Amino acid sequence: MAVKIRLMRVGKKKQPTYRVVVADSRSPRDGRFIEIIGRYSPRSSPKVVAIDSDKALAWLHKGAQPTEQTAKLLEISGVWERYAAETGKPAAAKPKPKTPAPKAIVVPEATPEGSSDEVGVSQDVGTGGVGDGDDHGEPEEL
Repeated sequence: MAVKIRLMRVGKKKQPTYRVVVADSRSPRDGRFIEIIGRYSPRSSPKVVAIDSDKALAWLHKGAQPTEQTAKLLEISGVWERYAAETGKPAAAKPKPKTPAPKAIVVPEATPEGSSDEVGVSQDVGTGGVGDGDDHGEPEEL
């Protein structure tokens, strides 16, 4: 059974507060959980992060994987540093972000003005061709 440390949404509509819970990864977000280990109130000023560090450490030692947001909350509360210090190695259970890193933009190398490697490549820009933005869908006058 894969166990996750994650957030469970509670509170009124448009006013969320969260419980930090340990749950089976297959159960729904607000569904069945194993244990409540803390709470998080993002709308209060200042934001409230209250996590029982002993319970959180026990679950991390058992192999529970925190979600990305919960890992940030564990860092804020200081539990993550304690876990890394007790295990004697950097916390390997830290999840990778779900969103892929932005891909690098590849810029073609500049070629000398007169030479072009491809046949039929025009050096002219904005000469009334397709997609230059000045025709507005109207036919070109001769």
